[in-house]
Amino acid sequence: MKQTTNSILMIRPVAFRMNEQTAVNNYYQKVIEGLLPATVNAKAQQEFDAFVEKLRAVGVDVTVVDDTSNPDTPDSIFPNNWVSFHENGDVALYPMFAENRREERREDILDILEDKGFVISNIMDYTSAEEDGFFLEGTGSLVLDRANSKAYCALSPRADEELFIEFCEDFDYAPVIFEAFQTVDSERKLIYHTNVMMCLGETFAVICSDCIDDKKERKMVLDNLKENGKEIILITEAQMNNFVGNMLEVRGANEKRYLVMSAAAHQSLTPKQIEQLEKHAEILSSSLDTIEACGGGSARCMMAEIFLPRN
Repeated sequence: MKQTTNSILMIRPVAFRMNEQTAVNNYYQKVIEGLLPATVNAKAQQEFDAFVEKLRAVGVDVTVVDDTSNPDTPDSIFPNNWVSFHENGDVALYPMFAENRREERREDILDILEDKGFVISNIMDYTSAEEDGFFLEGTGSLVLDRANSKAYCALSPRADEELFIEFCEDFDYAPVIFEAFQTVDSERKLIYHTNVMMCLGETFAVICSDCIDDKKERKMVLDNLKENGKEIILITEAQMNNFVGNMLEVRGANEKRYLVMSAAAHQSLTPKQIEQLEKHAEILSSSLDTIEACGGGSARCMMAEIFLPRN
């Protein structure tokens, strides 16, 4: 299986703002004082459009779908949490922690992809777990090593262990399970999504191993990455807070590899880290300051990779 794709789904926001329902365990979100909601959304749209333009300029096939103003979905810009697309034609739909995020799941988006020639053969629907209070938020909770059939998951209120194992059984992934923490007001708290502390490319892994407080777990995760021949690029917790872990490797024109991240993440990298990363892929960055501050997510969260076969 391929680790990277040329096709990306992105949702253009219409009412983007800080989502009060996700802020309870996403410690990256902030209220930007003195800005009207309409201004926040307008800034987010500008950042979104500039980002899409940069991706398309290097030959990434981006399918942009506009969000709808009703129902109210302030986090719709992060579609990778509710859906994932797989090479065998499977689509997975995921149970979401925040009630107002559940409305982001839209069947018409799947229809749009089919109209573009993507083939959907089967839908794996895990959303009924919401009724029992269990969640697994797509490729936010899951960092997939598709090529080596491994799935990494940092357990949290948004990543349930049993659901994760069920996903791995259904999709034939070997589970790599651990806990990752960040310091919030001098307390260690679980990181809400695995994809803020690690990113897997074809030949490299970016990870904040300092977040894995249990030494045995930390060694186990790093051993798994080494076993698959990944060059490991370690980042600090301070860098993670600038969304350095929240990157995605994609393919542009002529199969060229790009590592996509925000401008804040790019600026937080050391010259040595940039040199390490550029051996694997060209860095493509775009300013996402408003989206990062209010949404508590970054470049990776905005892109749902499409691995579906095409007609």
